[in-house]
Amino acid sequence: MCLLKPRLLPITRLAIKAVNRALSAMVCVILFLMGISLAFLPNLASNLLRIGMITAVSALCILAMNALALAVLEKLLPWPAAAALALPPSRWRMVLDSLKLCAVVVAGFALGLTHWSGFSLATQASELLLILLLWLVGIQLRNSGMALRQIILNRRGLLVALVVALSALAGGALAAMLLELPLTTGLALASAYGWYSLSGILMTDAFGPVIGSAAFFNDLLRELLAIMLIPLLIRRRRHTALGLCGATSMDFTLPVLQRSGGMEIVPAAIVQGFLLSLLAPVLIDLFSVHASG
Repeated sequence: MCLLKPRLLPITRLAIKAVNRALSAMVCVILFLMGISLAFLPNLASNLLRIGMITAVSALCILAMNALALAVLEKLLPWPAAAALALPPSRWRMVLDSLKLCAVVVAGFALGLTHWSGFSLATQASELLLILLLWLVGIQLRNSGMALRQIILNRRGLLVALVVALSALAGGALAAMLLELPLTTGLALASAYGWYSLSGILMTDAFGPVIGSAAFFNDLLRELLAIMLIPLLIRRRRHTALGLCGATSMDFTLPVLQRSGGMEIVPAAIVQGFLLSLLAPVLIDLFSVHASG
């Protein structure tokens, strides 16, 4: 993989490891605080039902629109089928890794039910941590090694990212209509492209714990489905298998894509993941500003 030259800031491998560890820790802390904030909601039972409804409808609409658009791309730009490859890494282990963050939210929620007065500061603390987290995400993306030339020349990665981005927004708009939510809320729900740790945090900050929790579970569901379906789709529907991963095709689901689809799919996966990861916080912030404006 080509590296960006010259580097704007020389960042050592040790520093990047420290950034990655800090990001993982901060994501857990902020999601824990999100769980606490959720426990302080009035009319808790009805709000939990609403979270489930928003999650189910938004996930169905977004993934359905993605699948339809990617099916059209399969017809217009066929991707040669892959040869038989090694078995992918353990899907159940990867599912459990994803569910660990879900457990963090549940743990925060359970502790928040004690309604200790100190927990009232959870929202303010998460906002401060959010600023630091976005700064660390910027460092991580800057050091990803993606050169502009690589992105422009990888037509498949660009096309899949574009199709996923636009069709997801169409799905978010449909979900907003069905759920009777503001259009900007539906579009923001669709804008994380599977990056659940970021969407839950940003959406909670912008729209409150109900929408934030729905965004988290919506994007978590996308990643879990990707892990389970990639090996089934990769031979006949490679664009769909890649597009289903969304922003996670650059990192978490990349090993599954590589083992199931071969090294040939890796450049497109990295390009798609990079572009959608770059786009996600920008779009969520954009729609959040319009929603509050």
